[in-house]
Amino acid sequence: MTAALPAGALSDPHFQPVDIGHAVYAALTDPDTAFWALVDKNKIGEGLDPATLAAYREKADGFRNELHALRFDLKPSGVYLNPTERCNLNCTYCYLPDTQRSGGSHMPADTLLASLGKLRDYFRSVMPDGRKPRAIFHGAEPLMNQAAVFEAIDVFGHDFIFGLQTNGTLLDDQAIDFLTSRNVSIGLSLDGPMAGITDATRRTWGGKSVHDKVLRTMEKLRGYGSWSVITTCTTENLPYLTDMVELFHAHEVPTCMLNTVRCTLPGARGVKPADGAMAKAFFAAMDRTHELYRETGRKLMVANFANILIGILAPTARRLMCDISPCGGGRAFFALAADGSLYPCSEFIGLPRFNGGNLLTGGVEAALASPAFQAVTTRDVDKFSPCGDCAIRHFCGSPCPAEAFEMNGGMDKIGAFCDFYKEQVNYALRLIADGKADDYLWDGWDEGTETVFALA
Repeated sequence: MTAALPAGALSDPHFQPVDIGHAVYAALTDPDTAFWALVDKNKIGEGLDPATLAAYREKADGFRNELHALRFDLKPSGVYLNPTERCNLNCTYCYLPDTQRSGGSHMPADTLLASLGKLRDYFRSVMPDGRKPRAIFHGAEPLMNQAAVFEAIDVFGHDFIFGLQTNGTLLDDQAIDFLTSRNVSIGLSLDGPMAGITDATRRTWGGKSVHDKVLRTMEKLRGYGSWSVITTCTTENLPYLTDMVELFHAHEVPTCMLNTVRCTLPGARGVKPADGAMAKAFFAAMDRTHELYRETGRKLMVANFANILIGILAPTARRLMCDISPCGGGRAFFALAADGSLYPCSEFIGLPRFNGGNLLTGGVEAALASPAFQAVTTRDVDKFSPCGDCAIRHFCGSPCPAEAFEMNGGMDKIGAFCDFYKEQVNYALRLIADGKADDYLWDGWDEGTETVFALA
């Protein structure tokens, strides 16, 4: 589904030109198929040569069907497990209401075990034999209910690929030994290269810093093969993103994420960066990761950006599902709340209207068919403005539906960072034009992929 060539451009009405800010190339896309080409920017009006255009038209229906299947025909293969409503931190931008995080309930261990048994049976019914679903313990803070979480991992270790997303403050040596000995992937969060920056948005309910605790946990995980760190980008830490990637690289973090803050709840909107400022800081940080790789030979993977690159180079090989529409919520995965309710994604747990029913009494299939889930899984950027006319809409996906609904008033609205996402795609296309894309991707990322259309 890809091509990269210095050719012409606009002889087919489906093609749209994109100025990617490159000295030599512009991009040409057919948004309906996620086809793209890099073209000489001075010849963009000349049109593809007849042979090239004919070859593309022969493949176009196949590309279109493949993209449709990716967007609308997936079955869930993962679940986010929220075993508690409570958290020991009070982060400014959290998507969960503070009343839940401060005084919410834990899921009892027997309920968690019963839930995993039902989830195991569901996934066996929709997934190929021998393939395990992913189950990620998620926030609030799952280690507030550690005993139940660890029992579940031991009981169902042969049925799921487990992961744990944690703020890192409760990961003592015993907990780390338990998780690493069972090959559980571990995700941490850190928002600043120094305590003062982290503390601006992430601190305890009593206002205490957790920065040094997270750094100590990172040191303990050094050398483990399956861990990562998330930085949520806000007005507080934006000037320090380059420092963040330097810190992560120095600590030998295998994978990080530099995520835009999700603006689902009002607290997050108060620390939302402007799109232009976000782009400038983010690209500087990405440039620095490349310099560090060239200097040391060791990559720091920025997973959310790598997924944008893969979504351009090989759309069906993307690993994350936020930058496609409909997103992965309710399609590739769903979330189990601490009260047993099912939601399309953890981002919706604070929004009762997106409750798809109780897992143990209603089941997964009923939730997937519920109006709460259908509102998310039928969100289609082809059908609303300005996304429907956008040349790169299937490299972006207009995330996130929760923030689009809560911040901008509906599922037929854009998310919080439209201009940033456009510039991120342009940046990715510039890297492809310069032959640098592989430097930003996992080694062997294309193993198992097939080139079905390539021009030179």
